Amino acid sequence: MTLAITGEVAAVFLVARVLVGGVVAFMGVNHFLNAEDMAGYAGMKGVPAPGLMVPFTGGMLLFGGLSIALGFYPVLGAGAIAVFLVVTTPLMHDFWRMDDPEQQQTEMTAFLKNVVMLGTALGFLVLASTTWEYSIATGEIAAALAAPLF
Repeated sequence: MTLAITGEVAAVFLVARVLVGGVVAFMGVNHFLNAEDMAGYAGMKGVPAPGLMVPFTGGMLLFGGLSIALGFYPVLGAGAIAVFLVVTTPLMHDFWRMDDPEQQQTEMTAFLKNVVMLGTALGFLVLASTTWEYSIATGEIAAALAAPLF
């Protein structure tokens, strides 16, 4: 069975792509705008080379978000988001290690939000095998952008 996302469903799917992709891309930009603070927090959580990892993961999120929103290489974009979330969620939001109930609740909320985003990224990863209407990957723009690669 082949899934087709067309007509009104494609328009709703576009809205979903723009909402999710826009938020994820914003999260990536935030990694660059607040790199110093985020690197300090990441270092406190035990992330190796946080000064490098924060911009690297920011790039993953920025690319992944734009990829989903624009429908350009969505397999790579959704994959980047999923990898980011699988690695960072248990490391950065380890609520089970918190002694303070308020901090534990804050970290658990962040953890659960990331789990929801991971599910969304996996959903986009599955749907990446279908044709996305309103996508730069399905038109002449994509062909022009990809031409130098081949």
